[in-house]
Amino acid sequence: MNPEDRQNTNPAGGSGPAGGPQDGGQQGGHENGGYQGGPQNGGYQGSPQNGGYQGGPQNGGYQGGPQNGGYQGGHENGGSQGGPRRRGPVKGSKIKKPQFGKAGAGLTVIGVLIAIVLITVWSGFYRVDEQEAAVVTMFGKVIRTDTAGLYFRIPLVQQVRKVDTTIHGTGIGYVVNGDGQNFTVDTEGIMITSDFNLIDIDFYMEYRVSDPVAYLFSTKQPELILKNVAMAAIRSTVIDFTVDDAMTTGKSQIQADVKAKMQETLAEQNVGIQIVNITVQDAEPPTSEIVGAFKAVETAKQGKDTAVNNANKYRNEQIPAAEAKADQIVQKAEAGKQARIAEAEGQAARFNAIYEQYHENPLITRERLYYETLEEVLPDAKIIINDGSTETMLPLASFAEIQSAVNGKEGN
Repeated sequence: MNPEDRQNTNPAGGSGPAGGPQDGGQQGGHENGGYQGGPQNGGYQGSPQNGGYQGGPQNGGYQGGPQNGGYQGGHENGGSQGGPRRRGPVKGSKIKKPQFGKAGAGLTVIGVLIAIVLITVWSGFYRVDEQEAAVVTMFGKVIRTDTAGLYFRIPLVQQVRKVDTTIHGTGIGYVVNGDGQNFTVDTEGIMITSDFNLIDIDFYMEYRVSDPVAYLFSTKQPELILKNVAMAAIRSTVIDFTVDDAMTTGKSQIQADVKAKMQETLAEQNVGIQIVNITVQDAEPPTSEIVGAFKAVETAKQGKDTAVNNANKYRNEQIPAAEAKADQIVQKAEAGKQARIAEAEGQAARFNAIYEQYHENPLITRERLYYETLEEVLPDAKIIINDGSTETMLPLASFAEIQSAVNGKEGN
């Protein structure tokens, strides 16, 4: 502000107590406006641009301000009695906000509560598939186990954990990548046998969850425990077999023993898993240097088995023939025995008959026996009987012929 302006005491203009063309005094100030003037920013009663109390053509004062509007003026933005465009708020007044009715607010809250209840109730329903089992707990305590079907639980209070009860499989001694190729795990497959040889033996194990509650809560990692139990059972079984048996004829026995040991151990530890089957996939020497030797031994064993099989074949062919011949001999001997027995019985009966006749006529019977014996001993000899004085010799006919002739005459 200039010194001349501060010395001006004109009550109608200047920048002192009574005016100032730039900054405005109490009643003037053409630019910034004083109390009653100030054409730019407006004083108390003037200021054509910004408006004072009663004027201000542009920004408007209390009663003027043609642009922004004062209380009674303001030609553009309008005051209380002027300002053709926009009416400004009354200084110090409060704007009332619209208020909803209490009934509308209550209905909104009720609707929200109903929606929450419906969503909560709907979330309580759950479905269990045929190959699953669901364990329901409440505050950490198991209350039931559900099989296939649709069930309901209390939301936020009861928890449901589902368990797959289908048959799963895993390899021991090898792993399968995404392309289906097998890779040996030396720490699992290499074992020692009873003859202190090493063998690389692989197994395939099938299992299923038999007790969902024990599976979930008895152990933290049931699959890891299952694998450790399988490894312990396999090692304790393979140590009882020689390397040759483990690679050839002892596989089935190894499988049965491993399965029995695993079932017993899993039952004791209550893991909730049941062994379905375990089979030997492959058994071979652990290093390539001795594979050829084992193959040669295997070839020799196969040759041995072939020779044994041929011998068994020959034996199976010869034994039935020998048994048939022996049976034939036995039957022939039995027939001879029966013939000798019958002949002996016939001779005994004949002797008894002759004895009866001898008892009645001893002399005749004795002579008859004598003649029959001579006939048997000397069948072709001719017997002549004389009294020692007769020169004529007559042949003695066969006693059998005479007997036949006599019997023929008697029959006629």
